[in-house]
Amino acid sequence: MVVATFCLTLMEPARAQAGTEIRLAHVVNEEDSFHIAAMKFQEIVEERTNGEISISIYPNAQLGDERNLLEGMRMGTVDMGVITNGPVANFVEEIAVFELPFLFPNREAAYGILDGPIGSELLDNLERVNLKGLAYAERGFRNLTNSRRPVHTPDDVSGLKIRVMENPVYIDTFRALGANAVPMAWTEALTAMRQGTIDGQENPVNVIHAFKLDEQQEYLSMTRHTYAPAIFVMGQMNWQGLSPEQQEIFVEAAREASEHARRVNFEMEEEQLQELKERGMQVIEEPDLEAFRSAVHSVYDKYGDDFGKYLERILDEL
Repeated sequence: MVVATFCLTLMEPARAQAGTEIRLAHVVNEEDSFHIAAMKFQEIVEERTNGEISISIYPNAQLGDERNLLEGMRMGTVDMGVITNGPVANFVEEIAVFELPFLFPNREAAYGILDGPIGSELLDNLERVNLKGLAYAERGFRNLTNSRRPVHTPDDVSGLKIRVMENPVYIDTFRALGANAVPMAWTEALTAMRQGTIDGQENPVNVIHAFKLDEQQEYLSMTRHTYAPAIFVMGQMNWQGLSPEQQEIFVEAAREASEHARRVNFEMEEEQLQELKERGMQVIEEPDLEAFRSAVHSVYDKYGDDFGKYLERILDEL
């Protein structure tokens, strides 16, 4: 693990000085929207701090998987990252309310909640575990791929060995669909797909395209079963090392970079889908979503109490 560029103490936080380097890590490759968001963040911060702070980007899990990155931020050994919402929920479980299946009908509905008071409050909750949430970037609407058969209904999912994030909501969602849900880090999943030890996975189109999953996964079903945010997040110690002016720049940069990545995702999805089809992937564009929604009612029954006040507020706003 790489040691953070500047060290801080709880008694007397050090302040970021001219020439400070901030290391921003993520676990995906340079074609992914996480990297697009990270580069935009880098551009804005370096420009608005007049070069006093430089942002170095570490893609491809160079500094560890997402759980390790979050642990590193809490300890001060990793500066910041763009992290999928699912692993963040292992530290602040109520933020997993966003992961409930078929919660958001479209992107605009998701953005309204994330960028409003509910989303802001949940970001603030990260402070109790020594993290600082800056803004919601985007993983996107998740879809199912597999190497065995086309998926039109939940019955087609039954028995498939599907990689999911290390998050109980995802595990229970795919168990409700009849899958053998296998929680594992993304880097491990890539190896498992190549070796054929799992049948499939679920992710947005941009991830499926960026990692060329069509080379191992013949079938893509556009289930859009979950909208997954991602979060620009820092360790509290490194956040406290910024001046108030620098903190304001970081928040503004994270928000603007997130909006930029969302636009790019939207604009590129159709083109990416077409390329996947041309490369031989069979795309099921209209699976029976009503049957999928019915199949996951048990997930709401299980987590309704855990997410009570947030779920009610989200549903009221929607």
